[in-house]
Amino acid sequence: MTASPGTLPPTFDRADGHAVFPKTDHDETARLNHLTNLNVHIGRTLSPGVRTAYEGRVKPAYEKEHGHAPENETVVRKAMLHDAYYQQWAALRRNTQEATQQTSREIALTRLDPLSDAAKDLNEGRNTLSLDPDLPIPNYQAKVDNHLMPGSYYESITGEDVTAAATYEVSLFPIGGASFGAKGDGGGRAMANFIRDQNPSFKPKRIVDMGGGIGGNTLPIADAYPDAELIVVDAAGPLLRYGHARAQDMGYSNVRFIQGAAETVDLEPGSVDLIVSVMFWHETSTPTVRDGLRHMHDLLAPGGMMLHLEQPNFDANTPVFERFMRDWDAYYNNEPFWPKLHRTDMVQAMADAGFAQDNLFDAGTEADIEPGRFQPWSTIVTRHRHETKDLGDTGRKLSVLGGYKGERWWMFGARK
Repeated sequence: MTASPGTLPPTFDRADGHAVFPKTDHDETARLNHLTNLNVHIGRTLSPGVRTAYEGRVKPAYEKEHGHAPENETVVRKAMLHDAYYQQWAALRRNTQEATQQTSREIALTRLDPLSDAAKDLNEGRNTLSLDPDLPIPNYQAKVDNHLMPGSYYESITGEDVTAAATYEVSLFPIGGASFGAKGDGGGRAMANFIRDQNPSFKPKRIVDMGGGIGGNTLPIADAYPDAELIVVDAAGPLLRYGHARAQDMGYSNVRFIQGAAETVDLEPGSVDLIVSVMFWHETSTPTVRDGLRHMHDLLAPGGMMLHLEQPNFDANTPVFERFMRDWDAYYNNEPFWPKLHRTDMVQAMADAGFAQDNLFDAGTEADIEPGRFQPWSTIVTRHRHETKDLGDTGRKLSVLGGYKGERWWMFGARK
């Protein structure tokens, strides 16, 4: 049977492996392919029906009862809870996320010893991995299993355990509908392209990826600046052990992995030329946003830059239905910090952290997928695209780089 163009995502066998990436058998691969396609189906085929239900039934009923349209996302959510279509869609989306995490965790746990041994072999004798077993895990990680991932990022079963990281990397493929690319590095590739295109003369010598985890999005930036020293900072030991081994196996010798929290990591003030992060802020608390940005301002050298890639936030022009959809993960996908972040003006937060107003910017981007890695008939898709693509120009005054115009990812940053 020949697949029609643009209908199916890539298959899991096209994910890029390495020495600590679990090698799945036939049945495991089939389950991951099923979950990938189910996620895509929920996002592209079923999710638009939630808007139809809202506009065709829920909103008119609310207006009839109250004499006005729902005024905010909280009201929309309470009204939508009673709609049968929304109930079925939400249950299917939640159950698919749970199944994805459980499947990925089982794959990793059944390979605990060989994965840990492989990581240990690659990590031993290197001076580019610095772990701190006494580091207190920040509450924004310790108090919740982020996006339903059992044990979150930091839990270790043994002293050399890397299964939390393996679970995370395996789950990226079905959760994103393969839209992060064969190496899961679509965000890092997009950021590297943006920095080089907008700042062709910028040659950073020291780059820090805050909350960089396994370094998947760090390595494309290492490719862009091969003469630079790169540092991955994360609080989770398993991610760093795995990420360091992954980088070593892939031939990167200029990337260090340091265990620490972004808001307190012990690096010399003024010693960093470029700070980046990918999907970090929505998994942190409000105090961490404040303290983290201030710490990054202190770490940056004069003329240095930071750039952060995140989910799009709310602004004055964001319709209440879009607000409701973007907050969904906070209630059903263990992303408790999303609502507060969605309402935080991160541009103003950067100014409050000490960055000059004239040095602030924001922009939008799509994932940059390495060409030639997926089947030519496949389409790179994401379950979130329908929620962000039709928003139009936000009207922000920070237009020197175009501003955010509904792209899948939002980038914001500053110069010091």
